[in-house]
Amino acid sequence: MTTYLPGVSGTDPAAVYAAAVRQLADAGFGPDDIVHVTQYVTRAGGAVDVHRVPVSVVPVAGFPDPAHTFGVELVAHPGGGTVIDTGDGGVLRIAGDLVHLPSVHTTTGEFRDQYRWCLTRIGELLAHAGLGLDALVSTTDFTATATRAEYPRCGRPRRELLGPVFPGAAGILVDTPVAAGAAVSIAALAGLGPLRPVNPGWARYDTLTYQPGVVAGNTLVMSGFGALDPATQLAVHDGDLVAQAAFIYDNIDLVAPDARVTRILEYVTPAGLADYDKLAAMRTERYPDAAVTSVVCSALLRPEFLIEVVPTAVLA
Repeated sequence: MTTYLPGVSGTDPAAVYAAAVRQLADAGFGPDDIVHVTQYVTRAGGAVDVHRVPVSVVPVAGFPDPAHTFGVELVAHPGGGTVIDTGDGGVLRIAGDLVHLPSVHTTTGEFRDQYRWCLTRIGELLAHAGLGLDALVSTTDFTATATRAEYPRCGRPRRELLGPVFPGAAGILVDTPVAAGAAVSIAALAGLGPLRPVNPGWARYDTLTYQPGVVAGNTLVMSGFGALDPATQLAVHDGDLVAQAAFIYDNIDLVAPDARVTRILEYVTPAGLADYDKLAAMRTERYPDAAVTSVVCSALLRPEFLIEVVPTAVLA
């Protein structure tokens, strides 16, 4: 079974990786079992080379510990899954029902052109596994606060290129790009076999290009959740991180009532950081089996949001 490990962060990439590998060993895995690596970097060009494993390089504003500058999150599967070389130095890994890809970005063109290029590139990568963009179960977009007003323009390329089952999605604002000139970068995950959308009855998703969750095999991959009332589409609990998190966790439970949450990725804004440690007990009580990774972003798509939570679960 695919296993998510909690994120590790620090100041020295080598030491962070060493801590992540020790954590991997404690979970009963070795380096050959790694199927995906996420590197959280606070500066452009801060990524570290990793051989024969897909790597998503995610720009972040920082970490809950303000001294930390680099983070790593590992995903493991017994035997390391199936390795697929893309022929241009890239690699995919198929593990169970999921296809792990590297993140993508370009530095050419305006925001919407770059967004379309990223989706097209993801499609090219998936073609090496005999799949298309219709296999996507999630996308996470990383772009700058300055593009917040322009961000809805990504709806058109998503509608034209994705589906018929739209993937889950999250949009994170980080003012340090993954590379100079990159207006957006996308981390994506795909699934094998027929995909099933999951929606507890929220009508707002009828017109959107993403779903609250998508099932591939026995894995439920969910969108990013902020403190947004699905019925009114209004932000709730303005300025209260703990109340926002409780509201989000309630909505996650509506999407995954019979599933076991195995991974929680939380993006917290600088305005929410002072109260972030207050979430630990509530989160552990609700999701005792979840590997938790916490990073700081510059902002979120709704200015009222202090936190966005991206969960993954296994169906019972």
